[in-house]
Amino acid sequence: MNTRTVRQIVELMKQADLTEFEIEEENFRLRIVRGPVASAVAAPSTTPAQAPAPAQQIAPVVPAVPEGNVIRSPMVGTFYSASAPETPRFVEPGSKVSPNTVVCIIEAMKVMNEIQAEMSGTISEVLVENGQSVEYGQPMFRVNPA
Repeated sequence: MNTRTVRQIVELMKQADLTEFEIEEENFRLRIVRGPVASAVAAPSTTPAQAPAPAQQIAPVVPAVPEGNVIRSPMVGTFYSASAPETPRFVEPGSKVSPNTVVCIIEAMKVMNEIQAEMSGTISEVLVENGQSVEYGQPMFRVNPA
C-alpha cells in the first residue's frame, strides 16, 4: 500500500466522519484512528496478528428474590408459562409441585425445553412474565417447601 492510498483512505474517513479504520492483509496491517490529533500507523506484520482480548463480560443483574426456595432458569431463552396460548399455565401461585412437575417451557434456539421443578412444595410466586427473555440462573418461581 502506498502513501497515496493511505491519503485517500484518510480523506474518505473525513468525508464519512469515521474515527477509526483498520485493514489487514498477508504481511501488512494498517490502522488509522482519528481524534483530536489524527494519526496513521502502518507496520509490516511478520507474525500473524493476535486476536484482540475478548471483552470482559459482565454478569447480568438478577433481581433480588425474597428468601425461600427458588426455581432458576437453567438456560438463556424465552419463558413460556403454557405449552400454547390457548392452554392453561403449567403452574400458578398455589400450585403443588414435585421434582418432576413441568413448571414452564424455555425456548432456546428454536427448541422448546420443558423445565421441571426439581423440588417439592407450593408455588408462591411467578417471577417472570409469559414471553419474557430469561437469563441463565435467573429466578423464575418462588416455592414454599412442602
